[in-house]
Amino acid sequence: MTIITTERKLARCKIGLMRNKKFALMSGLLMVGTTSIVDGLPTARTNGRDEEYGRAFVDGMSEIEVSFVIMHECFHKMYQHLTTWRKLYDIDASLANQACDYVINLELKELDPAEQFIAMPRDKAGKNMGLIDAKYKGMNTKQVWDILRKEQDEGKQGGEGKDGKPGKGGKGDSLDDHDWEGANALGKEEKEALAKEIDQAIREGIANDKKMNGDKAGDLARRLGLLMEPKVNWREVLRDWVKNTARGRDTSTWRKPNRRFLHEDVIMPTMVSTKMGSIVVAVDTSGSIGDKEMADFLSEVKGIADEVAPERVELLYWDSRVAGHETYEGGAVEMITQSTKPKGGGGTSPSCVSAYLRDKAIVPECIVVLTDGVVGGDWGSEWTAPILWCIIDNTSAVPTHGLAVHITTDVQITKE
Repeated sequence: MTIITTERKLARCKIGLMRNKKFALMSGLLMVGTTSIVDGLPTARTNGRDEEYGRAFVDGMSEIEVSFVIMHECFHKMYQHLTTWRKLYDIDASLANQACDYVINLELKELDPAEQFIAMPRDKAGKNMGLIDAKYKGMNTKQVWDILRKEQDEGKQGGEGKDGKPGKGGKGDSLDDHDWEGANALGKEEKEALAKEIDQAIREGIANDKKMNGDKAGDLARRLGLLMEPKVNWREVLRDWVKNTARGRDTSTWRKPNRRFLHEDVIMPTMVSTKMGSIVVAVDTSGSIGDKEMADFLSEVKGIADEVAPERVELLYWDSRVAGHETYEGGAVEMITQSTKPKGGGGTSPSCVSAYLRDKAIVPECIVVLTDGVVGGDWGSEWTAPILWCIIDNTSAVPTHGLAVHITTDVQITKE
């Protein structure tokens, strides 16, 4: 019987992933950094560039389990977790580790639910060795972290982080260690070079997938495509969309002749723009949108209202129901950010907004919705006007109706 060394087993799994049609587009990312076997390392870890695997850890797993761990480390690199979410780590290391893993493990499970090519490692009792929970579907690391922290504050979690950093996470087991300090130790030029290398690897993967599959991109290709979407100024998109969708109603007047025809001694009316109707602004108050984001958004709405002069701004606050409805007319719009009183805090169901508008016979010029996009596939139905979704920190959310603009916020959290 041929004995396969740990190094060869790991290399064979990597090569197998690169040759696999489902995961081949990750080949470039799988080649980023160095890969090594480390004696005494309990599991695996990455600093966002280099990967290390414990010898006994690899030896004790099947090849499809090793392949899962390899993809797990690769996803950490792809999402640049160890730099993007450093602020979360500084506040609570254990929760940051858990949040990153919950996101990755669920995505990997969804990529191969039948476990034909990759499977989460299990212990002798058949229990998953990593963190996975379907309730986090569609969420990013920050959203999962917020939930974990809330549960921690409510006493549903306890214990100290494995790395000894402050934290009370301790819920479940982590599939790997995260080398946050190693990532932080990379120099500025190294970090810039790494970001470019990852970017290039993702782009090449998308291009190769398109050559093989045409426009029929798989789940992984779509995920990579979202990472490559250009960052847009949501304020500009919001303003342009409202002005183009709900511009004032044009009418003609003979009181002011059209200058373009005067030189021909032809008298023609001039088109003038009158006041537009109402705008509906629906704000998700389910708990994931902070005060700063809401204030910035409402301030922008006020600015737009000043430009397009709607008859009314119908401001709705909603979660699983419309919990608040405020109406602003004329000069009252000026005070919208100071006088509004947000309400709600339950689940998230956009269908309650579309149903409310129909029930109240509200037919606005346009509808603007601010949400975190964690709606479980419920994007409402039978909307009464064109709709724009302003989605905070959730690029995976894709509405089934209307247009979406994604708002990426900086992680602004202070220690309590």
